[in-house]
Amino acid sequence: MANYDVIVIGAGPGGYVAAIRCAQLGLKTACVEGRETLGGTCLNVGCIPSKALLHASHQLHEAEHNFAKMGLKGKAPSVDWKQMLAYKDDVIGQNTKGIEFLFKKNKIDWLKGWGSIPEAGKVKVGDEVHEAKNIIIASGSEPSSLPNVEVDEKVVVTSTGALELGKVPKKLVVIGAGVIGLELGSVYARLGSEVTVVEFLDAITPGMDGEVQKNFQRILKKQGLSFIMGAAVQSVEASKTKAKVNYKLRKDDSEHQLDADCVLVATGRKPYTDGLGLEALGVEMTERGQIRTNAHWQTNVKGIYAIGDAIEGPMLAHKAEDEGMAAAEVIAGKHGHVNYGVIPGVIYTHPEVSNVGETEESLKAAGRAYKVGKFSFMGNGRAKAVFAGEGFVKLLADKETDRILGAHIIGPAAGDLIHEICVAMEFGASAEDLALTCHAHPTYSEAVREAALACGDGAIHA
Repeated sequence: MANYDVIVIGAGPGGYVAAIRCAQLGLKTACVEGRETLGGTCLNVGCIPSKALLHASHQLHEAEHNFAKMGLKGKAPSVDWKQMLAYKDDVIGQNTKGIEFLFKKNKIDWLKGWGSIPEAGKVKVGDEVHEAKNIIIASGSEPSSLPNVEVDEKVVVTSTGALELGKVPKKLVVIGAGVIGLELGSVYARLGSEVTVVEFLDAITPGMDGEVQKNFQRILKKQGLSFIMGAAVQSVEASKTKAKVNYKLRKDDSEHQLDADCVLVATGRKPYTDGLGLEALGVEMTERGQIRTNAHWQTNVKGIYAIGDAIEGPMLAHKAEDEGMAAAEVIAGKHGHVNYGVIPGVIYTHPEVSNVGETEESLKAAGRAYKVGKFSFMGNGRAKAVFAGEGFVKLLADKETDRILGAHIIGPAAGDLIHEICVAMEFGASAEDLALTCHAHPTYSEAVREAALACGDGAIHA
């Protein structure tokens, strides 16, 4: 048995970052992880492997559709699916080994196995019980399913199974038009699958800016994805190699059926807290099964903290990382802070989609006077040169003060471009501040400046 200042349960982006920050602050730290590798869902079966497949399939798309336009002649490459999966696995390996190195560098003990908390101040891993002055729960989340839909990770899969299918399916049905469904749907569409997305609501990517939702769906349709909106999935009947998806249209209750070789259930995620012993400890939970915390990431049980997907808020790796660092600061007697008003979201399709802060819909609901600055990538020289002129930058600013309230980008490198707006918002900048900042030419980032100019007298190139 060992004594620690902090034991972190879970080595995903929230957990491993919390552990590293605790160690940097001079706290004796251990991290519990039952997987064979560190990095949690994100590095092993989530963010990182899906980006590898998105990159590989996008290169195929470029070769098939744009190479000849640039004078690059020749036969389009064929897909070696096994090799593509091997490349994806290599990317995972490089990243997970990187975290192992960081643990060694920061003298963090990896307690291998699944953890539980028999009582405050104690963490049990296997047969061993370790003592800790503080415990951070960073146990993450797992895919949530639907009634009458049984996942086997072969024919009916979650994102985990979708990252290692035996072959590229001829027909793929995606249940849910959120981030995961659209990213993996676009991977398989590029690889030749006939992809149909079934969504319960009337718009894709729930909670996003309405204008972005419409434009994004239109672009994905052009790329070959089909959408059935306002559809409630009733059941999935699966055999060894095929499946039938039964759904009802909400508008008229009519019943329909879709045939598929594979069904991806992408209906969101739920906190993973099974086996931790939270009920016996008396840890307060929300109605949705999340751990309830105060403004300092503390639970109602002294010395137990929780972060990331296990608590309330958006289930995003970077939100978990921020909370991990902040909780470590609090434990070390410093001031931990997360600005929940400036947490960006990104969808890594092509074009990428990103957002931060308020939407027009949320500002209208709050009765706040605002102005919109918009600029299309068709007016951006760099974007046009690389066949990426679809989409736009949309900036929302306070009507009186000009302070930036939010931004929505659909276009090339949107996931990177959003961050200059995040920095601006963190400093309380106005749209004019952004407009007066020199941006290099020719870059995609000029579209952000033009959108800021459009909040004032108008964009130059529109």
